[in-house]
Amino acid sequence: MKSQARVVVIGGGVVGVSVLYHLTKRGWTDVMLVERSELTSGSTWHAAGGMHTINGDPNMSHLQAYTVKLYEELERESGQSCGVHRVGCLYLAGTEARAEYFKTELAKAHYLGIGLHEVSMDEVKKINPLVDTSKFTKAMFDPADGHVDPSSVTHAYAKAAKNKGATISLRNPVLELKQKPNGHWLIVTKEGTIEAEYVVNAGGLWAREVGRLAGIDLPILPMEHEYIVTNAIPEVETLDHEIPMTIDFEGESYMRQEQKGLLIGTYEHDCRHWALKGTPQDFGHELLQEDVDRIWSALEFAMTRYPCLEKGGIKRTINGPMVFAPDGNPLVGPVPGLTNYFTACGVMAGFSQGGGVGMVVANWIIDGEPGMDVFAMDVARFGPHNNRAFTIEKTTENYRRRFTMTFPNEELPAARPLKTSPIYPLMKDEGALFGASFGWEYPLWFAPKGTKEEPTYRRSNAFAHVAAEVKAVREHVGIWETSSYGKIEVSGPDAAKFLDRMVSNKLPALGRTVLCPMLSPNGRIFGDLTVTRTAEDTFLMIGSGAAEIYYTRWLGTHAKGERVSIRNVTTDYSGLSLTGPKARDVLQQLTETDLGHTAFPFLHARQIQVGLADALVIRASFTGELGYEIYVAPHNLIHVFERLRSAGAAHGLKLFGVRALHSMRMEKGYGSWGRDFTADYNAAEADWGRFVKFDKGDFIGRAAAEKQFKEPLTRKIWLLEVASQEIDIMGAEPIFAGGKAVARVTSGYFGHSVGKQLALAYLPVAGDQFEVEVLGKRVAASRLKEAPFDPSSSRLRS
Repeated sequence: MKSQARVVVIGGGVVGVSVLYHLTKRGWTDVMLVERSELTSGSTWHAAGGMHTINGDPNMSHLQAYTVKLYEELERESGQSCGVHRVGCLYLAGTEARAEYFKTELAKAHYLGIGLHEVSMDEVKKINPLVDTSKFTKAMFDPADGHVDPSSVTHAYAKAAKNKGATISLRNPVLELKQKPNGHWLIVTKEGTIEAEYVVNAGGLWAREVGRLAGIDLPILPMEHEYIVTNAIPEVETLDHEIPMTIDFEGESYMRQEQKGLLIGTYEHDCRHWALKGTPQDFGHELLQEDVDRIWSALEFAMTRYPCLEKGGIKRTINGPMVFAPDGNPLVGPVPGLTNYFTACGVMAGFSQGGGVGMVVANWIIDGEPGMDVFAMDVARFGPHNNRAFTIEKTTENYRRRFTMTFPNEELPAARPLKTSPIYPLMKDEGALFGASFGWEYPLWFAPKGTKEEPTYRRSNAFAHVAAEVKAVREHVGIWETSSYGKIEVSGPDAAKFLDRMVSNKLPALGRTVLCPMLSPNGRIFGDLTVTRTAEDTFLMIGSGAAEIYYTRWLGTHAKGERVSIRNVTTDYSGLSLTGPKARDVLQQLTETDLGHTAFPFLHARQIQVGLADALVIRASFTGELGYEIYVAPHNLIHVFERLRSAGAAHGLKLFGVRALHSMRMEKGYGSWGRDFTADYNAAEADWGRFVKFDKGDFIGRAAAEKQFKEPLTRKIWLLEVASQEIDIMGAEPIFAGGKAVARVTSGYFGHSVGKQLALAYLPVAGDQFEVEVLGKRVAASRLKEAPFDPSSSRLRS
């Protein structure tokens, strides 16, 4: 066995061999895979092998389309069949709500170039004669989908990787992981010790155990998943073609042909976790005790959709464990706090996602970035609050809802509330309906007592109430809570030098605040934060709460050897945003500090007294109005909140939520990290010229950004007005020019102050007239030359 390798991948399931293959595909041949047993041991061998492209996240759909397409190339490179049955996948809907979901998926397919298309019930009957079409009203078909042989795919990846120089060591469990002072890893195995620069945890069912060898607990758990294979069925035997994979969303089941019978499975509501304390080391190619009673109601329902199913009887039952993360997406990327330790686990749809995951991890290791926005599966999207109890509750919810439609405006209840600010009960008493991000509860909008929001793809009953919140802020003053914002303190003798290298803008002077993007080495958007200098050697960075671990990981990775301290201080500061034309009048009542524009200009910061509390106040606002962000110790938040409300009563102060915030930021054309500003785009495309200073010295991504700003742009972010007055833009809708899909909406909202449907998108630089597909209908859209609300920003700077 080799004693050294540049990368060691732990785990020989489909994901592990995909990572190995993609590393060799990028030219890294000094790579090795170590497997405790045989290839496919774990979840891979008993998987149903389905492959499909659609996913709620457009970038996940892109990776799944890549995986599905890759099998042809893999067969050529390895000389081995993957057992591909490209019979397509048929998606069936029986309700109007599900039909509207289909419209959104068909729209994404137009932009992504996926072959998904609508088919009539007559066509359904031809494609899959086993379907009782009277039970359905809408159907989609993707001819690229189907199913593969799990073992063949895994061995094809392995053979192709070995052909390029990779090494695979089987029946060789990893016993210990140790890190040397130089950052290299010692992988202690049964057969000996291997030194490697990088380790990839692709342990699948054993990923938790592999993680614990490095001192981490990953938020993933195995769950039992059961499906059946029937005996031969006469209607199947007489078919003249293999039927496609078929998904019945209302029946919450998937079905495909298995020789002369059928394979059918479900994500049962009576679900079971397995091996909560750890996956047994001697588990491998075994199955769990069958329990058909748990899925019998789903099977009975399936018999009403596919009547011939009654004639089959059960030939065999497969009940095996699959690993799930709390949100059902994989755990991918460098683990925060560790050097050169990557995860590629929690991939429950391995034959739809395994190729994409392997590509992303290989890119990340080699380039230092994944090459696209993969935050939806980044391991850094989880934090310390995502413990085992949290994971149990969320994986249960996610498993049960695998085929249950979640509406764009719907909030799921499991493991909530978890993280709340001191004023959470006060806002709840005022009618706040809450969303959750990174465990934090934050207000969506404020509803009359007893009102709940209706889940819908159309305009909900929140519309008028959100409009009232926007009106109050625009005409008077409002309060939005910012406690959930991510906050990072960077301090120490080298803090300024270090941060200057991390951000593309010039650092602020003492008592000033600056918008400071962070770029990847290839000039792509990494972060979007404000930086406030609170002391000569201390800076407070504020950004998306969902990204606090993502940001601290990035900063920590680049701080090696620097005399700098990086602290996540999110819970040290509770916050409120006071904004609107009357904001200064309200706040001035609570402080002796002169808040006049000359004394306290825009993007300045002061430590002042607010009421009886010490506060850091930053003159900034995301609404486009005069505004102040007020940060205090959590134990002072109720005091400041109540004093502000009392002082604001005479000025028409109103509480508002994130829906109103989005409406107002869209009216100003402000982009948002995670929606409009992601790793899919670079700084030039994002129109960040005023935030990228090439006269300040070197910074990460500088060379790439200089080139991007000099080259002619093919696309750029732009604000659109969309001629849709009844259905609101939600994001990911395709945009057409000349009948061709040329872009997609990155975020959208109705601008209540201006009465316009607004959307942000990265549009081709040429042309002014576009169409946006909204729930299956294309509506006119045009570029706006300036923000429709206060284009000069005089109100913001007043």
